[in-house]
Amino acid sequence: MGIKTSAPEITTPFSTEFDRQLRTLQQKGCAGLAGLTNEQFAAQLEPLKEQLSELNPATFDAKDGKLPFVIVITRDLVSPEQTIRLFTWGDHHCTVDLSPRSISHFAPAPDAPIPAGGAYLLVDIDRGGETLNIPPAEAIKTLQQEQRSPLTIEEGIAILTHHPEFLVMNNCFSLLGSRCGDRRVPALWISERRPRLGWCWEGAPHTRLGSASCLARLGPS
Repeated sequence: MGIKTSAPEITTPFSTEFDRQLRTLQQKGCAGLAGLTNEQFAAQLEPLKEQLSELNPATFDAKDGKLPFVIVITRDLVSPEQTIRLFTWGDHHCTVDLSPRSISHFAPAPDAPIPAGGAYLLVDIDRGGETLNIPPAEAIKTLQQEQRSPLTIEEGIAILTHHPEFLVMNNCFSLLGSRCGDRRVPALWISERRPRLGWCWEGAPHTRLGSASCLARLGPS
């Protein structure tokens, strides 16, 4: 009887990028924040890799505001108050000022259904260049017509953790997928040469602020 051997894993540009993002999270201490070893953390995220075959071929062009996918850690595994400390933009950590609210007050909106579990893939990401200077309350109508979903605070954090170059001065972005029950919309922008998580009114246009979106979210199969 012959000895059965497992088939070698096929390496693709997407799987290489997935492994890079996993290493980034491990190196930044995300596993420890979740109360896991690096090996346990990798095992929890591994099922997401099977979803890569569902993605359309695409290139990573973060500076132009387009990404095929990023790994998102949910607040079921690690709170966004902790994950926001993981990324730097240049030499700077993110300043948070959502006063009189806090990150914990913002929850996913109905337009941003989040897969169950501790992590998922955010797919076909757009920074929102076509919605610059359009109030978020109007931009959401365009996203709905295009069958796209607005991003959440956790998703904005994930993008900048893996691709800090995604945040640029002339196209910062609102996170319409996180709301706190009023007209405040969280957003990530550059202030005093450092990243900032703050909020704007949903009816206010900003020349350097678009509304970021995705096409889908994929949890473990």
